[in-house]
Amino acid sequence: MTSPILVTGTAGFIGHATAHRLLERGETVIGIDNVNDYYETSLKEARLSTFNGRREFSFHRMDVSDAEGVAALIRDNKVTRVVHLAAQAGVRYSIDNPFAYQKSNLAGHLAIMEACRHAEGFEHLVYASSSSVYGDKPMGGAGFTEDEPATSPVSLYAATKRSCELMSQSYAALYGFPQTGLRFFTVYGPWGRPDMAYFGFTKKILNGEPIEVYGEGKMARDFTYIDDIVDGIVGALDNVPDAGEHRVLNIGDSHPVGLMEMIETLETAIGHKAEKIMRPMQPGDVTATYADVSKLHALTGYKPKVMLAEGLDRFARWYKDYYRTG
Repeated sequence: MTSPILVTGTAGFIGHATAHRLLERGETVIGIDNVNDYYETSLKEARLSTFNGRREFSFHRMDVSDAEGVAALIRDNKVTRVVHLAAQAGVRYSIDNPFAYQKSNLAGHLAIMEACRHAEGFEHLVYASSSSVYGDKPMGGAGFTEDEPATSPVSLYAATKRSCELMSQSYAALYGFPQTGLRFFTVYGPWGRPDMAYFGFTKKILNGEPIEVYGEGKMARDFTYIDDIVDGIVGALDNVPDAGEHRVLNIGDSHPVGLMEMIETLETAIGHKAEKIMRPMQPGDVTATYADVSKLHALTGYKPKVMLAEGLDRFARWYKDYYRTG
């Protein structure tokens, strides 16, 4: 019998989906989350309720920065694989609430690494990084590659994520346990985060309210559907690096879409047109994101399957059902 997998952030968007995928293939999963109020806790609780009746799943309501609690959980359950997805997300939120990022992202990542390095027979730590570490890049160029220096983050959120990568690099070298960091590119889909643009746009369009389009609509994002993201996470987890190796991999769609095109696609999915108010770029935002995923593909065969129109249609149907709106 294989040891359980610890998935942090299981009340969150990506953690919820990852835990379900692992359960579906027969794994035992231990989830942790502090269920904070960064966005509506009712959505987080609803995600957790989807695990009801799953005997292979257990949940602990705790903060990932609780070093002693995390260490005890990993030790007592003989955990040898961890998927660390808990973090304080959001570029704009980091401007007003910087210390939330210090606790969740920096102290939380350190707590996980410390617990892993002391765990008997530990095999692999996979953790969430972000495309934000690359900083800004003009539209129209080639995709970001992992070989780029990532030394110019334009938000505190990005700086904490890059710091986590450097911390993992040092721990892998010092203590010899394998680690994989995944730089996520704009994840979307059912059960998503209300602070993301596509989610907020949907709410306002259905309520007949105007939407604010930042960067005057000239930004682009590499929108990546949640199921494709989970494919990459599980594929990376199963392909364990050598002892002491720390690798960083992009995980995205490799097909950046302009903001105005995304809005048009969303309008079609919802069945309503949006009234748009154009705004300038906000502090911390970047012009474009674009993932080169050749390394992840070579390692796992990763290839995104869900294009934006299909993904937003699935999201719109979920949203209308979840919020009981037309």
